[in-house]
Amino acid sequence: MTLASATVPSERHEPPGGGPPGKGSARINRSAGTWFLVLPALIPILVLSVGPLLYGIALSFTDAQSGRTRSTQWTGVLNFQDLLHDGLFWESFRIGLVWAVGVTVPQFVLALGLALLLSQNLRMRWLARALAIIPWAMPEVVVGIMWRLVYNPDAGILNETIRDLGLGDGRDWLTGLATALPAVILVGVWAGMPQTTVALLAGLQNTPYELHEAAALDGAGAWRRFRTVTWPALRPVALSITALNFIWNFNSFALVYVLTNGGPGGRTRLPMLFAYEEAFRYGQFGYAAAMGCVMVAVISVILAVYLVGRLGGGEDR
Repeated sequence: MTLASATVPSERHEPPGGGPPGKGSARINRSAGTWFLVLPALIPILVLSVGPLLYGIALSFTDAQSGRTRSTQWTGVLNFQDLLHDGLFWESFRIGLVWAVGVTVPQFVLALGLALLLSQNLRMRWLARALAIIPWAMPEVVVGIMWRLVYNPDAGILNETIRDLGLGDGRDWLTGLATALPAVILVGVWAGMPQTTVALLAGLQNTPYELHEAAALDGAGAWRRFRTVTWPALRPVALSITALNFIWNFNSFALVYVLTNGGPGGRTRLPMLFAYEEAFRYGQFGYAAAMGCVMVAVISVILAVYLVGRLGGGEDR
């Protein structure tokens, strides 16, 4: 056999990726197709959320004020230093925490009771469920106007009921220093309870009915069945909706603005209302942006604690 007639195996030329020909290009095409599908949803997020957030952070390091002829100067952390010594802001921050906790906790407790009731096999249950979500369907401005009429000191239904029952002459609930914040918290609980109820009701319906039957056959009462069967299945949903409600309530603006505009005497001035007044009443855009950064930082910490708690607890749902 001569060297010329010997069979020499031909070398395979593989693409740089190491796979069969065309596999790398197919992967690139799939990635491009995925981005093409995600882009319509991503653009509004970038334009309406990420962009304003970055602009607000940059604005907090300037002395930006209202007025076309006024030039904006870079001031570094001066706004944040002033914010540390601003007692009015930290008082509004305290009020915001009281408001958020005061709304979120009763909201969850009442929504849990309502969800447990609506999960039972009741007559006309569909109607009860429809009526329970009516406050959720109403805009916050409409809710605020409606409750201002309820709290009206002269012709409001609340004071009229108090007078008819002989309990007194009523009072001006939204302008009293001692009653304004509790009155606003009551409205917040009423307005936000439906969405919590819907979330908890969805969680209850995902609980296997066989577990309840087995617990009942073992002689477990209603409270024990709730503690050992219902709550473990409902806990991930409860934690998620509670965290979201706290963040939503802490950032509230429209409802309290319509009801009290932060009064009386700042007793219901939430952080968002304080920042709004600094920006659009006094024209201090840079200072208001610094307040917004502080609130974003607080919300980020709350989210981090929540996520660490869930991951640490081994909850992956």
